[in-house]
Amino acid sequence: MDFAFSPAEEAFRARIREWLRANLPEGWGTPGAKLRTPAEKVAFARQWQRKLYDGGWAGLSWPKEFGGQALSPLERLLFNEEYFAAGAPDMIDIAIGLNLVGPTLIHHGTEAQKKRFLDPILRGDEVWCQGFSEPGAGSDLAALRTRAEVKADHLVVNGQKVWTSYARYAEWCIVIVRTDPGAPKHRGLTFALLDMKTPGITIRPLVEMTGVAWFNEVFFENVVIPRDLVIGEINGGWEIAITTLSHERGTVVPYQRLKHQFDGVAALARRLAKDVPLAADPLVRQRIAQLAIDVEVLRLSAYRNITQIMRSGQPGPEGSILKLLWSELEQRIMEAANWISGACGQLDEHAPQAYDEGRWQYGYLWSRAATIYAGTSEVQRNVISQRVLGLPRG
Repeated sequence: MDFAFSPAEEAFRARIREWLRANLPEGWGTPGAKLRTPAEKVAFARQWQRKLYDGGWAGLSWPKEFGGQALSPLERLLFNEEYFAAGAPDMIDIAIGLNLVGPTLIHHGTEAQKKRFLDPILRGDEVWCQGFSEPGAGSDLAALRTRAEVKADHLVVNGQKVWTSYARYAEWCIVIVRTDPGAPKHRGLTFALLDMKTPGITIRPLVEMTGVAWFNEVFFENVVIPRDLVIGEINGGWEIAITTLSHERGTVVPYQRLKHQFDGVAALARRLAKDVPLAADPLVRQRIAQLAIDVEVLRLSAYRNITQIMRSGQPGPEGSILKLLWSELEQRIMEAANWISGACGQLDEHAPQAYDEGRWQYGYLWSRAATIYAGTSEVQRNVISQRVLGLPRG
């Protein structure tokens, strides 16, 4: 790959920077602009997504016929670089619709489903959640047991999902259910869209060790899903799920966010001082240098993956390499921040001695989930060994 960007690509970068300077909320990035609760964050994300939509920055890689910008994977990556470099809002609060549901519908949805759902996703009008994991089926997703009885024109769902991010705030859910319990576990699954206002749904928030309740348990009791909300064929849901997971692991690479985190850790080391600045301590310098190398390795790996997607037209199993790299790197960055901060690294935003308003304490606790969600590191290593390297099963 040629890492020298063309004049058109540099002009594209400049256009992004100019728009962000003109449109970022006043005071964004200052303590007074901090959003405290999940409800505040979701409400803000809806508003900001609408501004991105109005500015022509929504659905960057979606085809134009579905309201997107039809930009190349490289242009989307360049957008993300400039976006995170500017400290723009992290859109994780409503990213499931944009990054997972939209591409899945574009690949597998009916024309009626695309017409109904794609534009509200782009505008930020509807928030989505992901009903995949269950108490006994996380990494081994095909072991899920939530049942759906197939009727003439609808499904009747009973069971439970867990770790469902944003379920309390979502209007819609992508859900995988077992419609043929007698079939091999990968063959009897169905992928559907679920209106979260449907009777029979109970949501129970799960408080994380950060003290925040993003995750939820979701229970289904005789929940009816109309047949026209099934994606693909009955019992053909595993292939649809693979598309969704490929986009989750292969096209959403948060290395720009990790670079932003790394820059913050390096700045923290320069700022904190005892007899000499911590950044002058050889052990601190060695750890910071290693993280800088790791961030660069992740960046180059992301560019390599984007090149592969541009050649093949779709994400492949190589996305597991990126998932493994970025999730473990995020933990190392937060561990370094906690180590550099010393005892103050244990303090949250309510303690006046906390550095950066408790950012590093929260980030350290949150990062423990990075090697679990979107597939554990163990699962990613299995995918890499079997589907990328072609090694035999052990």
